[in-house]
Amino acid sequence: MSKVCPLTGKKVQYGNNVSHSNNKTKRRFMPNLQNVSFLSDKLGRQIRLRLSTSAIRSVEKKGGIDSYLINTCDCMLSGKFRKLKKIIAEKCATAE
Repeated sequence: MSKVCPLTGKKVQYGNNVSHSNNKTKRRFMPNLQNVSFLSDKLGRQIRLRLSTSAIRSVEKKGGIDSYLINTCDCMLSGKFRKLKKIIAEKCATAE
């Protein structure tokens, strides 16, 4: 599994551990990725994703995965999420 959040683009960062004697050793700062399931109201099913905690908070703040994807520009989304956004938009159009 890659250590990249598909919504926010957060990935591994590199830096140094600095000891009391000022010795520096390389280390990696890993993003806090979590497996999460969102219930899609438009699709009527759960969507399982591996997102960073900040992305989970953003999705919840926007009112769910459906409204988050609809209100986000296509240039900010990966291919998987663009397809999901298109499916949700089609469901919205047929429902009206």
